[in-house]
Amino acid sequence: MRRSIVCAAVFALAAAAVQAQQPPIVVGAVVAQSGNLADLAADLRKALLLWQEEVNDAGGLLGRRVELRLLDDRSEALAVDKLYERLIGEHKADLLVGPFGSAATLGAAAAAERHRRVLLNATGAARAVQKPAYRYVFQVPAPLGGYGAGLLEIARRMDYRRLAILARNDPGSREIAVQLREDANRAGLQPGEIDVYAPGNDDFGPQIARAQKAGAQAWIAFGQPQEAADMVKSFRKFGYAPAMFAAQGASDPRFVTLLGQDAEHALGLLAYDHRLKTRGNPRFAGAYARKWSAEPTHLAAEGYAAATVLEEAVRRAGSLEQGKLREALAALETETPLGPYKVDRAGAQLAARPAVIQIQRGRREVVWPESLATAGPRLPYPRWEERKILR
Repeated sequence: MRRSIVCAAVFALAAAAVQAQQPPIVVGAVVAQSGNLADLAADLRKALLLWQEEVNDAGGLLGRRVELRLLDDRSEALAVDKLYERLIGEHKADLLVGPFGSAATLGAAAAAERHRRVLLNATGAARAVQKPAYRYVFQVPAPLGGYGAGLLEIARRMDYRRLAILARNDPGSREIAVQLREDANRAGLQPGEIDVYAPGNDDFGPQIARAQKAGAQAWIAFGQPQEAADMVKSFRKFGYAPAMFAAQGASDPRFVTLLGQDAEHALGLLAYDHRLKTRGNPRFAGAYARKWSAEPTHLAAEGYAAATVLEEAVRRAGSLEQGKLREALAALETETPLGPYKVDRAGAQLAARPAVIQIQRGRREVVWPESLATAGPRLPYPRWEERKILR
């Protein structure tokens, strides 16, 4: 036994010596470290640093140590293109991870495509980021167009055919709503026109009247938590209760804080949570909490997922040659704490979708997909005179 331990130690020391003699693999990314987005983007940076530590502790990539090069865009999306040019030309980055947000990712993608360098799109969920002509940009997060998939599936299963679709007047909410309406039409449902409301709207009486006139069975809205709460307040004011009520913002803890027991039975969308039982998530969430003394956010999970997908592609390609990496990423199907990774020919994410939660006795229970469910959906949404005080 003692002899085997000594041999293992000798081999480990030899491997470490070989690794130390080889140049590191440089992984480049642009992360806002100053300006108005710095606080938000800090979680992306922390996730990448955690990944770097873990991969090096496990022996690196291709027997070489991984070294992160993080440049600061000062929260200016227009600066990102040139910064990725610097990562490619000046810093000789072998691998690239995208920046924070869809606007910044557009600049990163342009640079990557010009130089035929693989880029892991870590956070860009907007449709415009993944252009059909792209060959080197691979999307890890769920695209905005897929956010409504779970809600549509629940409505279809319950045979709620007439849908009222509402969207906050911002690009992301409108993109989600447009795709949901198109998917609903293809499924043979009756979505009607999208009802776009102004940011901060707190009176949904006109929208309720239009939904009642159309005989809507499901009310599906995309926007902020405060607006979702104001929808419920309007429901109660006008005595309105659709058979299904879903609002993107209902998954935020503030929704329950704002409404108390009136939040019950609302459906919401959850892109990530440290408690989700996605593969590898408990380990990631635990490691992140130990290192940073905080629970990982959605942005942290996106950064970590992008890095681990890139790591797996390098291992399968057995090389840093960009053509081989591109082929590996195009064919790869794997699981991350954020959800599954699988892309189409343009590198757009096909598999990852936000979970659907429902407020049940004040708790956010996952009701879709079934593989992650902690409870079954409770429908229809009860009428106000039928509700009982929870004790």
